[in-house]
Amino acid sequence: MMTVFCEGRDYGYELAGVAMLFFRGEKVIPAKEGEEPLDNFILAETNLRPGRASLSVTVEREERTWEASEIVPVSEETPDHDCELHLARMLYQTLSEITGITPKWGVLTGIRPVKLVQRRLDQGLSREKVARELREDYLVSQEKLDLAFATQQKEHAILSRNTPDSFSLYISIPFCPSRCLYCSFVSHSIEKTYKLMDQYIDCLCQEIAHTAEVARQAGLRLHTVYFGGGTPTSITAEQLKKLTDCVAEHFDLSEVWEYTIEAGRPDTITREKLQVIRDAGVTRISINPQTFNDDVLRFVGRKHPAQAVVDCYEMARELGFDNINMDIIAGLPTDTLDSFRHTVERLLELGPENITVHTLSVKRSADLTGEKAVDLSSLTGDVTEMVDYAQRRLMENGYEPYYLYRQRNILDNLENTGYCKPGKEGLYNVYIMDETHTILACGAGGVSKLRDPHGDDIKRLFNFKYPYEYISRFEEILQRKDETLAFYQSHPIDGTKS
Repeated sequence: MMTVFCEGRDYGYELAGVAMLFFRGEKVIPAKEGEEPLDNFILAETNLRPGRASLSVTVEREERTWEASEIVPVSEETPDHDCELHLARMLYQTLSEITGITPKWGVLTGIRPVKLVQRRLDQGLSREKVARELREDYLVSQEKLDLAFATQQKEHAILSRNTPDSFSLYISIPFCPSRCLYCSFVSHSIEKTYKLMDQYIDCLCQEIAHTAEVARQAGLRLHTVYFGGGTPTSITAEQLKKLTDCVAEHFDLSEVWEYTIEAGRPDTITREKLQVIRDAGVTRISINPQTFNDDVLRFVGRKHPAQAVVDCYEMARELGFDNINMDIIAGLPTDTLDSFRHTVERLLELGPENITVHTLSVKRSADLTGEKAVDLSSLTGDVTEMVDYAQRRLMENGYEPYYLYRQRNILDNLENTGYCKPGKEGLYNVYIMDETHTILACGAGGVSKLRDPHGDDIKRLFNFKYPYEYISRFEEILQRKDETLAFYQSHPIDGTKS
């Protein structure tokens, strides 16, 4: 374990985030009040004076010590920001020397680097100045700068379609045939929750109807619909039709730009279910291989061969689907660089309109960190090469990055990127990640995000996580949804408060 101590000013949380980039799989925490340095620690010292600061960083690890110090100018307006950023760079450079690791996103630890780029551009900075700031102040590599700017152009065009009354509808189906080793979502196996299914669908239909009425009274217009999970196609064709019919009955779909249902796993897909989806007017589906290596699929808990993904993909094409997303994951346990390259090339042969390249993120709630924990240290370096290979090959074949986000504990401090053929961007992905308009969520684990139409205020309304709790306390779900109206009374769409 590595402990981060701060003297003079407390920047422990941010510096611990930087240290985590280098000590993968090791616990890195800010020191508790009164705690003393022992074996492995980082000590950051700050002596702040008007206009300047004396800073030092000491790293002690395995009975060796590294030190760095600097006197730096700081602004009167943001002295703490300047000191924290200088210390982060000092720590980054020191730990890079110690470990030989050079994270490509530099000291950026936030999950939305593209949003930072857009914010700076909105402030009137030129692209050259923004790039210089990220390169010099945050130590971001040229490769990631290029990716961020390419993604920003696509995202900006998508976000510009927003109007003050825009909103998206999310519908949660938190069920799967089995739980994958890396999964941290609140999802439940069909076998264990089968008896709850009909009751869950009935409640969900009631919530959808109630949400539609709330949205109507608030003056909101629906622009994207997204069925996520879990795996939405885990339910029966009849249950799926009941839900899509409910959406069509209660919402005006005439102005919907995109309607997505995650078909996800091939062991849940049938021709009948795909026909239901097609008949509902869904414009985009996901059929996710994650990898085309059968051994890796078995290891992570996917109970189907890679060929089943291809069969389902071809079935969807036969039924007329012309906007299909396929996800893959870089860094899956037991995968190799050659195997991952094969996965990318197989995707290019199939030619889906969307390809999302995820980097494995090791979450505490996933089985990967519990009893089935796996040592991922051997993948260090390979994961970066996997992601680089995917980016290069996809862009060589006409795919463009349109959304990008990062997660804590993501391998090699990398990113998740959505690529698409021109005009096939996944709109909901951008809206949910950028938080630029309201998302109304229905179902267990759903989180509604109410966005001020003319400002940055966001109010979150949480549904109960687990299906049995969602069902047993359903009246509370509806009461919480009514808070949407109160929010829009205090944040009116027309911008005039009564």
